[in-house]
Amino acid sequence: MLVDEHDLFSLSISLGGTIGGRDDVKSLLPLLLERMVTSMELDPGVVLGMLPREEWRTWPEAEQESVDSYLDAVWRSLLAAYPSNVGSFVDTVTFLVAVSTAESVDRFLDVWDDTLGSAADRHLADTVNGLNFAARGPRTLDAWLRRATVRDRLYEAFERDHDSNWADDLAQAYDLL
Repeated sequence: MLVDEHDLFSLSISLGGTIGGRDDVKSLLPLLLERMVTSMELDPGVVLGMLPREEWRTWPEAEQESVDSYLDAVWRSLLAAYPSNVGSFVDTVTFLVAVSTAESVDRFLDVWDDTLGSAADRHLADTVNGLNFAARGPRTLDAWLRRATVRDRLYEAFERDHDSNWADDLAQAYDLL
């Protein structure tokens, strides 16, 4: 199936609702995934929201591994640089909320625990400072953020980066938790 550039957004919406089936989703998924990291034209929640409807965990193992590898690579790219420049995944919350429509976010939070450095810590501070804890979101994220180890991490990041222009963001996140 050929897809015009300008039809990709409307096609992703249609595939998630009334038009097309599993074979259509599977055939267009590589293009949709690529476009999510190279542009801001697609909504990650809509695209990734198609996966559970199409029972992607019943797909052949190689196809599941491809999606998993993609998600892992995007997540690591998000955490590696600040600010992030990963297309439609504008920040960590956008990624985690989108992924939570298709998958548990636990493994991504485990990676965040293991990803040390200023970029990952600045994302952590932004996540805490921008999160409305009363709003709906991945409950796992809320519980993960409330752990003492996360608060300790923010404190250590502040001590490390106390003379940087983002130190106040780290302190504010620490205080919020």
